[in-house]
Parts: sequence; C-alpha cells; structure tokens
Amino acid sequence: MDVLTLLGQLLNSTLVFSTALIFTALGGIFSERSGVVNIGLEGLMIFGAFAAGVGTYYAQEAGMGAFAPWIGVLAAVIMGGLGALIHAVATITFKADQTISGIVINFLAAGLTVYIVKLLFDGSAETPLINVFHKVPIPFLRDIPIIGEGLFNAYPTTYLALILVVVIYFVLFKTPFGLRLRSVGEHPSAADTLGVNVTKMRYIGVLLSGMLGGIGGATITLTTTSTFAHNTISGQGFIAIAAMIFGKWNPLGAFGAAVFFGFSQAIRNYVQLFEWSRSIPQEFIFMIPYVLTIIVLVGAVGRSSAPSALGTPYDPSKR
Repeated sequence: MDVLTLLGQLLNSTLVFSTALIFTALGGIFSERSGVVNIGLEGLMIFGAFAAGVGTYYAQEAGMGAFAPWIGVLAAVIMGGLGALIHAVATITFKADQTISGIVINFLAAGLTVYIVKLLFDGSAETPLINVFHKVPIPFLRDIPIIGEGLFNAYPTTYLALILVVVIYFVLFKTPFGLRLRSVGEHPSAADTLGVNVTKMRYIGVLLSGMLGGIGGATITLTTTSTFAHNTISGQGFIAIAAMIFGKWNPLGAFGAAVFFGFSQAIRNYVQLFEWSRSIPQEFIFMIPYVLTIIVLVGAVGRSSAPSALGTPYDPSKR
C-alpha cells in the first residue's frame, strides 16, 4: 500500500470516527449554551443507537430496503428527544441538580436499552441488521489524491454532519433565535426582562441536544458496528463532551476537536497494522483515545470560558 493511499484511508477513518462526535458535541452546545449542563450525552447516544438498530430492523422487515436506515435515524431522533425531555423536565421544571440528572440518564439508557433488545430478539443482546449505510463516493472529486479518498468517499451521515456544523454556527451566531438561546445561558434574568421566555429556550436547547445526540448514536450503529449491542457506545458521549469544552462551546471549535479525537481513534486502529504493535498489550492501544481526551481536557482547564449561567436553574422570582 503506497503512502498516499494510506493517508487517504487514515483521513477517511478519521471522519468516520469523528461523525458521531460531531453530531453529539453540536447537541451538547445547544443545551449548554442555553445554560443546562448535559452530562447525559452518553446516555442520549445509547438511546439513539438503540432506536436506530430497532427501527432499522423493523423497517427492513417491512421491505423498505435501502430506505430502512433513514427510518432508523428518524427513530433515533425521536428516542434521543424523549431521553432529553426527561432531563429537561427534571432540571428546568423541577430544578433538579443537572449533573445528577445527566448521570441518571446515562444509567437508565445503559440498562433499559439492553433489556428491551433482549425482550424483542428472544434473548439476543444484538439487533440483526442487513440494511445499513454505505459510503457514497462523489464522482471526479473522489479521484483527488488523499483528499478524494478522505473527504469525498464517505457515509451520508458524514456529509450531513459537515453541513450541520456550518448551519448550526450560522443559527447560533447570526440569527435572533441563536442570540436568544445564548442570552438565556449567559444572563437569563436580563433575557427575561427583555421578553425572552427562558424556560422555553432552555427546553428547546435540551431537546435539540437529545435529537442530535440520538443521531450521533445512530451513526455508530448504522456505519461502524452495523448492529446495536451493550458496548456500541463505549464512552463516545464523554469524548463528545470533551470536544465541546475543548471547542469552547463553538460549533467550529467542537468540529475541530471532534476531528482530533476521531483521528486518535483512527490511529488506534492503524497502529495495530504494524508488526511492532503486537508486543504492546491491546488494552494500552485501546486506551489511546481516552488518554488523549484526558490530556486535552487538562490542557483546556482555565482556557475555556463556559456560559455564565451554565448549571444554574433559573428562578424568575429571584431576578
């Protein structure tokens, strides 16, 4: 294998691993920009991965063929939104501790989804899928050295993630909706005084985080694993949180951080191709993405400025 081909495949693998992180980090930005901490992104990804697996299975059984994965994505959006709704009701309406609520979502998703899968598939802990997403090469652009193989021979979800980065940046920083959302995360009492419905905007932010986190989970089920199992989402939600923080709650920054973490996961796979890696315990190789996540977070401490009202429930009587 020549160097150009290897680099192109490495870039492609980086984007494959980055896609789920991009969706989920973008979702986290909506929630935290509105002032609600969302530690439950891992659980929301699990809900999405589960719904995508089950939804796609029943869609393919109904004869929908190549359209079945999109039904799975839709199911993931709905399931992720429902999971986020639990978090929103607990933290916004009842003003529960946002961190604890997120942890509860993670535990609930991890246990409930595996239990339901075993019920639906006669004790099997996996969803049997035939119709999943396949890479879609773009004619002519695919033939560009390195970049062609890396950028223009990707899954549909990867193209969608790249588009959403630009769209969400525009929405957050160039539209009245984005200004209102950011204002309730920075100074909710001032926003309320100006007529912004703080509760409504925070609900929207949390629900969007669930929907995008659901798509992030669906991406893994329908591309890299082609099934849902108990270990389909193994820490990617927490890596997405790290990408969001390292990216300073900015869609473009989160995209760059997600690509970095995706690269670390791709490197983990490529390292195993070399002879010298066989002398290294596999556990150490699988640790690479998580070790890099910790290092990056340590380096980001003190440099990232979170929204001012993040984690603080809003009480209109105390404004």
